[in-house]
Amino acid sequence: MTLENYRYDATYCPRCSNCKWIDHVYMKSSRFAMICPSSARYLFDTYSAQGRMDLALALLDGHLGWGPKVLDAIYKCTLCGACDTMCKRNIDLEILEVLKGLREKVFEERKELKTHRSMVKGIKRYDNPWSRPRGVKTGWREGFSVKNVKEGAAVLFYAGCLPEGEPQYRLPRLALKILTEAHIDLGVLGTEEKCCGSLSYQVGERDVSLDIIRKNIETFNGLGIEELVTSCSMCYGMFKAVYPAYGKLNFKVSHVVEYIDRLIQDGRLRFNKTLDLKVTYHDPCHLGRLGESYVHWEGKRTEFGRLVPPKEFRRGTFGIYEPPRNILRSIPGLELVEMERIKENAWCCGAGGGVKAAYEDFALWTASERLEEVKSLGVDGLVTCCPHCEQNLSDAAKHNGAKIKIHDILDLVWAGLNGMEV
Repeated sequence: MTLENYRYDATYCPRCSNCKWIDHVYMKSSRFAMICPSSARYLFDTYSAQGRMDLALALLDGHLGWGPKVLDAIYKCTLCGACDTMCKRNIDLEILEVLKGLREKVFEERKELKTHRSMVKGIKRYDNPWSRPRGVKTGWREGFSVKNVKEGAAVLFYAGCLPEGEPQYRLPRLALKILTEAHIDLGVLGTEEKCCGSLSYQVGERDVSLDIIRKNIETFNGLGIEELVTSCSMCYGMFKAVYPAYGKLNFKVSHVVEYIDRLIQDGRLRFNKTLDLKVTYHDPCHLGRLGESYVHWEGKRTEFGRLVPPKEFRRGTFGIYEPPRNILRSIPGLELVEMERIKENAWCCGAGGGVKAAYEDFALWTASERLEEVKSLGVDGLVTCCPHCEQNLSDAAKHNGAKIKIHDILDLVWAGLNGMEV
């Protein structure tokens, strides 16, 4: 699908500004009522979804040429999906598809940002956007007697690329420790693990992304696994919401928080240490509103924009919201306090859509806004379950001198099981 396929959606956006704000029935204060980071930061309509609809039409019709300001407006957007979720509470338009289509058009015209071009080259050459040697795909497993999934494991653990600053693949190591403690029959691909394609997909490089997707589907289906588990929310969002559009997956896709939640419910993991902590939880976009299952639809628009046959829209409602909260509530002594903007109304951390790589100042500003919401609660720390969110929020806390500790949920799970300090 190209930008032209979504001309209707761009044309019939009513420019109502609902894409900028949390729906009023969920608002709790004026301070934390906005939902679109780029609109809130730049205070100019082109940096909102409705402004980008005008931009899309102008580019499609040749009324606007390419230039730095056009690219700036297209890419200073985290593709968090909040605008799309807000829109679908009122009108069934595919706003997020227009935003993706704009980026694909950028690459078609060869106008991409140098930073994004470099990331795509890294993915093609090293199977990760950071251009790190493939050897790191095995180094994180040191000390574990985990088998290669081709030896017949029922569960594939997919580590993912992780942010460039992630030290020694801490999160997949923690996930592996926890799953090993529960005696799960799992395996890994090691150096044969390829990039999921999330970042190339987000910045708009369609050909590279589709090649990765199709090859991975073929590889995964050929393993005979029952389930794929990952600790990266961006990888999860790709496998759950994007891959099924290009091929059938013969296995279940789970984020590690879903898997751990099931283990706790089944009594296979038991917390025996008390954590005297008051925390709040940040919903990652790719696990939450962007993590809904793909829904296949083939049809067309007819008179008055009717969809024939009727289309089932993904509205952000059925993301992974309860499993991480169930886990936190299961840890003795830990108190969970919710922020104002949660679940499908969550404020983005600022790292997605290629923003962290290309516009570090905007990424840090967005994360800082989230930390202001955390400060208002008087909690000890912020918990999330996405390495990209953890890194950007931690960077913002350090940049601002904020006394807020950022945890991945796996840190707290391991501490609750073994009494480690957090």
